[in-house]
Amino acid sequence: MNKKVLIVGLGLIGSSLALCIKKEHPSVTIIGIDCQETSEEFALKRKIIDERGNSIEEAAILADFIFLCTPVKSMLSQLDLLGTLPLKQEVIITDVGSTKVEIMHAAKKAGLKTFIGGHPMAGSHKSGVTAADENLFENAYYILTSQKVEKNDNELQKLLQGTRAKFVVLTAQEHDQITGMLSHLPHIIAAGLVNQSKVFNEEHPRSKQLAAGGFRDITRIASSDPQMWTDILMSNKEALLALMHSWQAEMEQVSTWIQNGNKEAIFQFFYEAKETRNQMPVHKEGAIPAFHDLFVDVPDVPGVIAEITALLGKAQLSLINLKILETREDIYGILQLSFKREEDSEKAKEIIEKETAYKCYEK
Repeated sequence: MNKKVLIVGLGLIGSSLALCIKKEHPSVTIIGIDCQETSEEFALKRKIIDERGNSIEEAAILADFIFLCTPVKSMLSQLDLLGTLPLKQEVIITDVGSTKVEIMHAAKKAGLKTFIGGHPMAGSHKSGVTAADENLFENAYYILTSQKVEKNDNELQKLLQGTRAKFVVLTAQEHDQITGMLSHLPHIIAAGLVNQSKVFNEEHPRSKQLAAGGFRDITRIASSDPQMWTDILMSNKEALLALMHSWQAEMEQVSTWIQNGNKEAIFQFFYEAKETRNQMPVHKEGAIPAFHDLFVDVPDVPGVIAEITALLGKAQLSLINLKILETREDIYGILQLSFKREEDSEKAKEIIEKETAYKCYEK
């Protein structure tokens, strides 16, 4: 495939896409543009891209594929700009935004008939071009929302074969409603819980210490980029307002049950949630990037953590987080190791149990 690919935005997603495309199609020329010159320089030095573009106006007219990998609000102005340029007739333009209705509307308004909306449901605790990862999208869902151009869908998927992602075609409306329920609303709830706990901590200082366990895990996504999530909420306003209304109504219902002492309704509320949760797919990449945790029973003696991390380093397994859940003198503590990929977690378990006497288990 002897094509020119323009990637606008060399953050985690854009730079990782560049690696995947180049690995599968080495003859492709990848042109990179980023608002930070240091990101362009790093990408060029590490051969993530082949060339730096001087400007979108100059690079876009040469491209066969254009990927917009910038924040949602930036994409809207970039789509307007592309609509004014003498692009190649068969150029395929796509994006990686977390919302689709507003973006698809902007592309249509700009007259970009070959635009295909895209959303790779993958992420990392790291960000920026230095976090580029050719395995980032493996087994993740990659949603496409096109304007009835099946040939272009096929061409784009062919270019993206190196991602090893699972492609799913949805309408823009379906996409925004689904991601609103499975990703955007949970982020709002997580942020709300954290903000509520901040006020609560001022009255009960010890609660901050006690919140480090399960509370920290269920609110992990509240650490996401605030500017990105502001843009997402503004872009998916209609779907989110409906979902938030339903959520508030359900919480009001639970409040009424508690006030009235309705044990049967409360039991049913938790029972239905448990049954639904238990039927969900295990260890599948979804709207919120999953982390895979491995727990190791370790004695409270010097050098234990260094011993385990050395084994993982030797096997070239990359941790995304490490923490001690419990450690007291004369008893075994629990070391939690978090991995991005399930196979890395499984390999780590195998190595630790083979090379040490420590017991490992997965959540």
